[in-house]
Amino acid sequence: MTILKVDNISAGYGEADILHQVNLRVEPGQIVSIIGPNGAGKSTLLKTIFGILKPSQGTVTLNDEDITRLRPDKIAQRGISYVPQVNNVFPSLTIEENLEMGAFIRTDDYSKRLEEIYELFPVLKERKKQKAGHLSGGQRQMVAMGRALMVDPRVLLLDEPSAGLAPVLVGTIFEKITEINATGVSIIIVEQNAREALKMAHHGYVLAMGRNVLDDTGKALLENEEIGRLYLGG
Repeated sequence: MTILKVDNISAGYGEADILHQVNLRVEPGQIVSIIGPNGAGKSTLLKTIFGILKPSQGTVTLNDEDITRLRPDKIAQRGISYVPQVNNVFPSLTIEENLEMGAFIRTDDYSKRLEEIYELFPVLKERKKQKAGHLSGGQRQMVAMGRALMVDPRVLLLDEPSAGLAPVLVGTIFEKITEINATGVSIIIVEQNAREALKMAHHGYVLAMGRNVLDDTGKALLENEEIGRLYLGG
């Protein structure tokens, strides 16, 4: 059963739509990469899925439940987590406090889940009492992903997880994304590093000017000469 469906979504800011009748499918356990030029609407699509933006038309369904008009906190309760590109940690809080903030909708004992996050990101356990504002860009990204995972989501939305990172850290972040996916979490990733994003993707979507241009397996998109010329640097 398809876990997440986006059907004919149009959305934007104010009166101006950025997305125009966009469609997307995510199967359980998949990594789905969304690529395209700047301004294509990739981040807008993630914000619409997570309820930050309300579409002017279309629907978003999670396990066949219509979540189109729900608030972000209600969407999180149903199993979707979102990591924005910027301002994705609380800099004045410690690593551990940031992770605990991620469990705000949980009413059970989340200590086991916290330990699982530390196993996934050992560097965070070593520095758990350090304030997030003093961390490197890569470490902040790990905190942001760890916090999003505290609710044990079924779908994780990642907006430009490698943006601004030193090249040596980009590979580490992509490795962690693969590890998260291996635990059964479906992932939608928006990423300017399109080639690396497609390498890990089970399926990929190309957006341009807010519209679907093409979708196929990650492998097929990597091998597509026109996609390579237009979006992958040749």
